[in-house]
Amino acid sequence: MTQNKAQQIVAEARRNKEEREKGYREQALKLYPWICGRCAREFDLKNLRELTVHHVDHNHDNNPADGSNWELLCLYCHDNEHQRYEEQSRFGSKSVVETKAQAGTFNPFANLKDMLQKK
Repeated sequence: MTQNKAQQIVAEARRNKEEREKGYREQALKLYPWICGRCAREFDLKNLRELTVHHVDHNHDNNPADGSNWELLCLYCHDNEHQRYEEQSRFGSKSVVETKAQAGTFNPFANLKDMLQKK
C-alpha cells in the first residue's frame, strides 16, 4: 500500500468518526443538561467543547435515539472513566461492592495527652 493511499484511508476514517460524533453529540446535548454526570461541573457555550459524550457500554456505534447509552462527562471524568475501563479490562478487578476498604490504624493524636503533660 502506498503512503498516499494510507493517508487517504486515515483521513476518511477521521472524517467518518467526526461525522458520527457530530450526530450523537448534538442529540445528547439536546437531551441532557450541560452538566458532567460525575463531578457535576456545569457548562455553558463558552466551555461546552470540554463536555464530552461517553458511551456507557463503550461501544461508539451503539447510539440509540433515546440517549440511553450516553452520558455527558467533562474531559477529565471521561478520561478517568476510560482509564478505569482499560485497567479493568487488562488486569481485572473486583467490583466496588466486593472490595472492602481497610480501616486506618494510625492515630496521630494517640499520645497527645502524654506529650502535653510533659511540658
